[in-house]
Amino acid sequence: MSDARRDMRILFVCLGNICRSPLAEAIARDYTEKKGLNIKVDSAGTGDWHIGEPPCGHSQAVAKLHGLDISSYKGRQVCTSDFDEFDIVVGLDSKNIANLKSMGCEKVQLLGDFGLSGEDVPDPYFFPGFEGFEKVFSMIEKCTINLIERIKA
Repeated sequence: MSDARRDMRILFVCLGNICRSPLAEAIARDYTEKKGLNIKVDSAGTGDWHIGEPPCGHSQAVAKLHGLDISSYKGRQVCTSDFDEFDIVVGLDSKNIANLKSMGCEKVQLLGDFGLSGEDVPDPYFFPGFEGFEKVFSMIEKCTINLIERIKA
């Protein structure tokens, strides 16, 4: 972080910014607020299919089950200026990591490195039913908290 007075900034990135990355953003925002940490969070997608759309219904439902409201979030596509604005860019899977690196992002990290032994957080959008969203929420929550705790330390 180049300016010690500026808050740490984390960007979570998935494919469409309607499932996983909004959940990571909400979990991180909630956790940092509860801990009183100066960490700003946002989310984006590598694709442009869902720009301006709210998170998918299952992501909103699983967030609500955990006391989080993501209904006002709007999908956006990651842009190269994000790489200067954010201190850490976190991809939710290896495909996102490859896309971010191909865009020139050098400070990208895989969320799964913070609690899943380097595994991808799978895209629940392609899972049948709701169970995949609950499983993915748990994976994201574990890794996001571990990431923040590592930053805090």
